[in-house]
Amino acid sequence: MSKKCIVIGVSGGISAYKICSLVSSLKKQDYEVHVLMTKSATQFVGPMTFETLSGEDVILDMFEINGKTHVPHITLAKKADLFVIAPASADIIAKVAHGIADDMLTTTFLAATCPKLIVPAMNTHMLENPITQDNLEKCRSYGMEILESGVGYLACGDSGKGRLPEPNEIEDKIKDLLYTDKFLEGKKVLITAGPTQEAIDPVRYISNHSTGKMGYALARAARNAGAEVTLVAGKNHLADVPGVNMVHVVSAEEMKDAVLPLQKKMDVMILSAAVADFRPKTIAREKIHKNSGLGLELERTTDILATLGEKKKKGQVLIGFAMETENMVASAQKKLEKKNCDFIVANDLREEGAGFAVDTNHVTIISKKEERDLGLLSKEETAEEILKYCLKG
Repeated sequence: MSKKCIVIGVSGGISAYKICSLVSSLKKQDYEVHVLMTKSATQFVGPMTFETLSGEDVILDMFEINGKTHVPHITLAKKADLFVIAPASADIIAKVAHGIADDMLTTTFLAATCPKLIVPAMNTHMLENPITQDNLEKCRSYGMEILESGVGYLACGDSGKGRLPEPNEIEDKIKDLLYTDKFLEGKKVLITAGPTQEAIDPVRYISNHSTGKMGYALARAARNAGAEVTLVAGKNHLADVPGVNMVHVVSAEEMKDAVLPLQKKMDVMILSAAVADFRPKTIAREKIHKNSGLGLELERTTDILATLGEKKKKGQVLIGFAMETENMVASAQKKLEKKNCDFIVANDLREEGAGFAVDTNHVTIISKKEERDLGLLSKEETAEEILKYCLKG
């Protein structure tokens, strides 16, 4: 999705400062970002800030062409792959709902034919006013996407709905709208992510270093590709993925109980969770309460991947993950055969940038026919490539 052109319209509101982070993040990911501002918006953030972050001029006056021969609002309208208004005030929402074009932002917006995203942010009572709600509904009727406001303490001192969503939430919605290759449309995809925890006693537990980042990236990528996604996640610190059915679990047993009943409904199952292989026996937990030693008696947890492989129905695709420290390919090939998977996604935990708690990964996809080394990519890019290679056909 690099080199896509995103036009961001910033209207007047204290939350305009959050858009600086959004513009910066998108620019770093190689998007072409253009910012248009209302005059009210310049009272909160200076145009120079957005020009520096985006590397593009911020044009406020529709008659200001800076010696250029093209008409800026028409040029940008044609170039835009997505037009976002954030924050969208009650005033700007009313204007775009009724086709009023009286400045650079609204004129360009009206001329644009690309997908459009409105992100409202304002006082709760203004947002809930029937006039604003009618205007938002009119925007929806014209095919515009609305990203719902957050709930919380507002700058005006009120509490309620009207907060601008965080930049990462807006960015997630932008990427969803920009991803037009819906090759998983109509498919039901189950993904597991994160670590499981096996209680030793009320204080201690057995777990691993998984953060869930890879599984969450897979869930976003599958959602963007049009799938109906269920994400069964072990305990982690990541925000829920919008537009995905979230199921939160703690132990391997809870993950098994969440996953197995869903198998018959799924077209694709991707098990990226780092499930703890062992848990303390009940008798061992009782002993710990009576003495200070940790001489644990362990028992194996259910092998969820193997269980799914045994019960896999015709046409289902099962993708497992293998995190190895030696003989990566050979170990993954054995796992592929033993657990009746269609693909194994393997990585070497000793390799820098390919382990837990990082934003990159280096995986090799192994099937019965071949091996495909994806190289070092961001986890977001890795997720997209995994889905395309294994499921696009």
